[in-house]
Amino acid sequence: MRKTPVTPEGDVIRWTEFPGREPVRLYLHGLGAMSAYFNEIAWHPLLAGHRSLLVDLMGHGTSDRPTGFAYTLEAHADAVAAVLDAAGVAGVEVVGHSMGGAVAIVLADRHPRLVSRLLLVDANLDPVPTAPAAPGSSGIASYTEEEFVAHGWDRTAERVGAHWWATMRLAGPVALHRSATHLARGTRPTMRELLLDLKVPRTFLYPAPDGALDGADALAAAGVAVVAVPDCGHNIMLDNPEGFARAAAAALAS
Repeated sequence: MRKTPVTPEGDVIRWTEFPGREPVRLYLHGLGAMSAYFNEIAWHPLLAGHRSLLVDLMGHGTSDRPTGFAYTLEAHADAVAAVLDAAGVAGVEVVGHSMGGAVAIVLADRHPRLVSRLLLVDANLDPVPTAPAAPGSSGIASYTEEEFVAHGWDRTAERVGAHWWATMRLAGPVALHRSATHLARGTRPTMRELLLDLKVPRTFLYPAPDGALDGADALAAAGVAVVAVPDCGHNIMLDNPEGFARAAAAALAS
């Protein structure tokens, strides 16, 4: 496992690397998850063979959980940029799931030399209203930071279920709350607007059972390939690894 400091205090972000050929691939997980979500996918026969960086975002997984870090999408993107600089790579193909997809968009906007292609996996594109009973970012963001640390953490554990909590419990409470709050709030311009303006090849994968994707026509008109993956929910690469691998391989080869 590798690491690099990303704060003046020396807090580090950590990642795992698999050797292979270029272009390098960067995998970014979602809110409350960790890079291990992509272990099987990065080694899938349709996707293996590329040098791959599987990053634990700040506050998540094995990375540090500083309470002085902002945990905005911009701060997450800049921390990931530090990883790529430390690894000595640029022009990477970024695979980002959920919040990781939002971070990928911001990374491509703020650090264009580092990104050559985006593969977004049911990524957050728009701000969402807070919803106290919801398990994801909108529910977590409905608490103040103090409320979340005091009792929202325990209530969230009850709502998200055992599978998600297995990785979410590794995140720092402050990191999780701030990340969720800024994800729900979104960026200005929004992640969708940033995505529409990017010039790199872009693909958006979404679960076919969800029905038509909001704004799909505008995405397609801007050159974003929109691909429905069957037999899955939000965690496409976990619910249908074969379907995800086929769709991802096609997108990354186009």
